[in-house]
Amino acid sequence: MKIQLHNTLTGKREDIDPENKGKSGFYCCGPTVYGPAHIGNFRTFLLQDVFRRVMEMEGINVHHVRNLTDVDDKTIRQSLAENMSLADFTEMWTVKFHADCEQLNMRAPHDEPTATGHIKEQVDLIERLIDANHAYVAQDGSVYFRITSFSEYGRLSNLDQRETQTQATSSSGDRNDADEYDRETVADFALWKAHKEEDGDNAWDSPWGRGRPGWHIECSAMSMKYLGESFDIHGGGIDLCFPHHENEIAQSEAATKKPFARHWFHCAHLMVDGGKMSKSLGNLYTLEDLVAKGYPAQVIRYLLISGSYRQSLNFTFQGLQAAQSGIQKLEKTVANLCQSAEINKNEFRGLSKKAPNGEMEFFQKSREDLCHDLNTSACLGNIFSTLKKLSIETPDKAPLRTALEELATILEALGIQLIFEKEDGDKDDIPPEVNELAEKRWQAKQDKDWEAADQLRDELQHKGWKILDHKDGYDLEKA
Repeated sequence: MKIQLHNTLTGKREDIDPENKGKSGFYCCGPTVYGPAHIGNFRTFLLQDVFRRVMEMEGINVHHVRNLTDVDDKTIRQSLAENMSLADFTEMWTVKFHADCEQLNMRAPHDEPTATGHIKEQVDLIERLIDANHAYVAQDGSVYFRITSFSEYGRLSNLDQRETQTQATSSSGDRNDADEYDRETVADFALWKAHKEEDGDNAWDSPWGRGRPGWHIECSAMSMKYLGESFDIHGGGIDLCFPHHENEIAQSEAATKKPFARHWFHCAHLMVDGGKMSKSLGNLYTLEDLVAKGYPAQVIRYLLISGSYRQSLNFTFQGLQAAQSGIQKLEKTVANLCQSAEINKNEFRGLSKKAPNGEMEFFQKSREDLCHDLNTSACLGNIFSTLKKLSIETPDKAPLRTALEELATILEALGIQLIFEKEDGDKDDIPPEVNELAEKRWQAKQDKDWEAADQLRDELQHKGWKILDHKDGYDLEKA
């Protein structure tokens, strides 16, 4: 069925109609790898993951690209402070990011380019802009985009000229600290930053001298390399709309004379207890923080995707407990229906189908919710109402199997994996030495011996077992 999504550029809900029929280019702004991603970052990444899954459920071949920002003020500053090379420092946090993504059951992008791995592409793009008189070289060797040369600047964020006059600090925290005499106007933004002493050895050669790329140019250069000069969908948090995405459009279209991204997909902020999330307030949580408090990653995923992507979601621990109860209720109901249909509950996930033919018999409304502007909240609500109806009516085995196949398909699109409670005898299949290691790890966690807990987890993984923590204990499953 047709997939619709709100387009920030037009302010309208529009059909997703891939330019290359059957294949959709989907670019997402990824993390700056200087520390662990927090749950606000992951809300955006998770909703992007759900949208990709929905497209794939409906038979669209998605080419998903998500970048890694591995050079900017923060990565340089932190790597120098920790006496590590920039490459080693960012690799360490990239590994952590990937581990968190895996825990949250996120599909890996098909390409994950880094800024430092694409210096040539960025330099080439900057040269095109200079040749076309859209950019100029300052006295110190920095290069700036000439905003006055792009008449449509501000159309994505609907800002007038006065509102675009200051870009002293970007959304990524990079300084635009050029002397006012170096820039023609205060709104001009850096494409290339001349090397400064505080950058250490982190500089690359260019026609304008040694330096490093600005933050905005990387996404234009890398998206065009992997998806072409025009592509279907560009995603990111709403905080990136201005100036980052506005700048991407300006520099890309100025260089190519073609439309950049046809559809802009922005996710609203995550609030914490009704306020802004920040380290200074002590309410900035990472996945690791919440798992350590006893909440499984799948419960965290459930909560973060439970609200509309266009509306702010308020994170509370009460809400997290409600999400845990919701998943437990879902697991119990599905387990009972599997029993009625004479299906092994552990085989439930394998029932999901890609690109269902025609309308679904039982869960069509949930499917429509996902396809009509990614309404995850309504989708979850309709899942529970349909399950309640099925539990009351208890159809025959054949239609019940159909219902379970449809539900498995919808849950696969949401990325929600059910982890059923162990029944008596289930642990008999687990080798005694594995159970012993798991018990030792659980005790280490109770003693807050995190180093020992991590070592024991690694031992379990080496033996082919994955441990899944929850508030009151843990489960084991084959890795």
